[in-house]
Amino acid sequence: MKYKIIVTGIGGVVGQGILRNIRALKIPIELIGVNITGVSAGNYLCDKVIKVPYAYDPEYISTIQTIVAKEKVDLIIPSTDYESYYLAAHQTEIGCAVAASPAEVTKMCLDKYTNYQGFKKFGLPFAESFLPSEYTGGFDKIVVKPREGRGSRNIYVNPKSPEQFDDSYLIQPYLEGDEITTTYYIRQDNSIHGLITFVRELELGNTAKAEVVTTYDDTLLNMMENILKYYPFRGSVNLQSRITPNGIIPFEINCRISGTNSVRSQFGFKDVQYTIQELLLKEAPETPAVTKGTALRVILDIIYPDRKAVDINNNTDQFYIN
Repeated sequence: MKYKIIVTGIGGVVGQGILRNIRALKIPIELIGVNITGVSAGNYLCDKVIKVPYAYDPEYISTIQTIVAKEKVDLIIPSTDYESYYLAAHQTEIGCAVAASPAEVTKMCLDKYTNYQGFKKFGLPFAESFLPSEYTGGFDKIVVKPREGRGSRNIYVNPKSPEQFDDSYLIQPYLEGDEITTTYYIRQDNSIHGLITFVRELELGNTAKAEVVTTYDDTLLNMMENILKYYPFRGSVNLQSRITPNGIIPFEINCRISGTNSVRSQFGFKDVQYTIQELLLKEAPETPAVTKGTALRVILDIIYPDRKAVDINNNTDQFYIN
């Protein structure tokens, strides 16, 4: 039997990592990549590529429904926050399984300010957050970021006039200390399957260097156990935090498979595989076996000799990797 999986957002590093992880599995899977452009960096990893609208476009869900029905798709793995929310919100209409937390959770995580308010209500740790219209000072150093931003883009540290930003942004104290990114896998029965944490460095919003650390595992495990008492996260969940003199303070949560998934799998935490085992194969996910180490990211070139960009589609095209 050959399974069919849709991976969304194949032009981004998250989608490409998911595709590479699936290709590494010894399972007969046909990969259908979808993206807002017909040609992007993930095409060479897909058996078929289909252009779709943005997730918030009124035609997005009907387009996905048509693809699922026509291709007889078994599972969709979204790689963006918006797609995670819209697909979760329409889960019963899609016609196949979707690897996403419930819509109530994915919607909250779209908006960092809403996330802060929700966590504050239950006494859960999260970086203090204000809308620019509410902020009256009080922090020695601040960071201003989009409430619904994707990746670490359009972020301003200590701007001279924070009042110039509208309420599509939020203001948080600038947290001194190492930045860590922690990925948990939450099984469908609400149990924590495992976690892995990297101390990381960013370049242009993406992880450039990541080192596995286990020092904070007990604290981070306890933190997620408390979160799960109030919010039904499922599958892969990414928590971004700073190690401060006042402890570990989260400042963002992504309730989807995140950008270091290709790195995590090499250090024994295979959340893409766990997702497929639970939602597609209906079996217990393999036990994580996290190992220590460091990863660096480099640029990869996909070369298509004598081929126009408009003619590129999938892994049957002639190409080589440089």
